[in-house]
Amino acid sequence: MDFQKAFDTNKETWNKKVAVHAASDFYFLEDFKKGKLSLNRYELDALGSVKGKRLLHLQCHFGQDTLSWSRLGAKCTGVDISEEGIKMARELNEELKQDAQFVCCNVLDTSKFVNETFDVVFTSYGTIGWLPDLKPWAKMIAERLAPGGVFYIVEFHPIAWMFDYTVTPPDMKYGYHQKEAIYEEYEGTYAEDGKTKMVSKEYGWNHSLSDVIGSLLDAGLTLELFKEHDASPYDVFPDLEKNNEGLYELPNKLYPLLFEVKAVKR
Repeated sequence: MDFQKAFDTNKETWNKKVAVHAASDFYFLEDFKKGKLSLNRYELDALGSVKGKRLLHLQCHFGQDTLSWSRLGAKCTGVDISEEGIKMARELNEELKQDAQFVCCNVLDTSKFVNETFDVVFTSYGTIGWLPDLKPWAKMIAERLAPGGVFYIVEFHPIAWMFDYTVTPPDMKYGYHQKEAIYEEYEGTYAEDGKTKMVSKEYGWNHSLSDVIGSLLDAGLTLELFKEHDASPYDVFPDLEKNNEGLYELPNKLYPLLFEVKAVKR
């Protein structure tokens, strides 16, 4: 298929999403400006203190997590394909008096735009599904990590992406190892539950856990942590219930909603 067409379609949708997301309760922008962090327990626990570390945030949207890591003392660079996202990230960086850098490019092209190496490369929650092949992604991560540097991803579980959520109830129709792109066109976004009339047009790809881990190992990284979790910080799938820890999970816990991977460049 024409991957450039897919990337351009996705970029157009994400450019439209920026203003909608910034105005939504999901992204709590005003509280964020007052000091609330956008990071969750999984990534905070896995990475620990980042004070003084160089951190590269892949697919940073409009920069909330990048700036949260910056507030915690990291020297941050955020990368995203959306011009509108990077524009807003830079505005927030200036408003909040942080020193993060933001680069607009396809994440797969990061090494063409960023020459620095980093102590931490970070990505989270709904990122790899926009990429057709994880091998160049993992190669880029290895290139951008300094020796001893850590890559960390917390991401929605691939089983969750086997469902078509544009129908009710969701229909399990996509293969766990499916290589073909999935195209969806629907009204609204995950952040505002159909309150706006923006139309999302999206190409996505499913990636199995073996794809994720195997690509990182093939790029020369050493696996340090792998976990799966029933509960997510985000109520983005149908019929989730809030547990006593404030996280969201399936009532029957039939499959995990998240996974974490940490890998090191030796």
